[in-house]
Amino acid sequence: MNLRELDILGLYVAESRVFGDDRGFFREWFKSSDFDAAGLAFSTEQSNLSMSTKNVVRGLHYSLAPRGQAKVVTCVYGSLDDVIVDVRVGSPTFGVVVTVALAADQGTTVVLPAGVAHGFCVTSDTAALSYLLSTPYDAPHELEINPLDPEVGVAWALTGEAILSEKDAAAPSLATRRDAGQLPLFH
Repeated sequence: MNLRELDILGLYVAESRVFGDDRGFFREWFKSSDFDAAGLAFSTEQSNLSMSTKNVVRGLHYSLAPRGQAKVVTCVYGSLDDVIVDVRVGSPTFGVVVTVALAADQGTTVVLPAGVAHGFCVTSDTAALSYLLSTPYDAPHELEINPLDPEVGVAWALTGEAILSEKDAAAPSLATRRDAGQLPLFH
């Protein structure tokens, strides 16, 4: 597994080989020893799976959990654009948006540091995202920013109108969260 840092501090993409034949394919998407060797120790306390249809946008979600919440994500069915926004106050990359195309038949995994906002947009008819969390979901500490906030400026890969949950559609802007002191601090 090859790990390389992207344009947000602490954000990595992990690439691994895909072994395919006429039966399908096999790939590793997480191996703790490779993470440890790269200095990215990651302990899993929760695992989630999300299935969505084309043009669904989920996010932008982040956590203010006291221990932080890092994530390791990969697409296990179909394809999607994974979007990460640095919303950590004091981060030299605050406001930077990174989009990583993920597909089940590719060997790409994204490693998100604690405190960044995360979302995705489904680009195939159906897609599934699997993700590991370093700390469990804790409702009072889980927040969201409107994924269509023009200040954030995500260029979602939509072929039609964005399909959002009521919660995401009603989410406040980045400016509102910042003014309310509801953004994580960069450590």
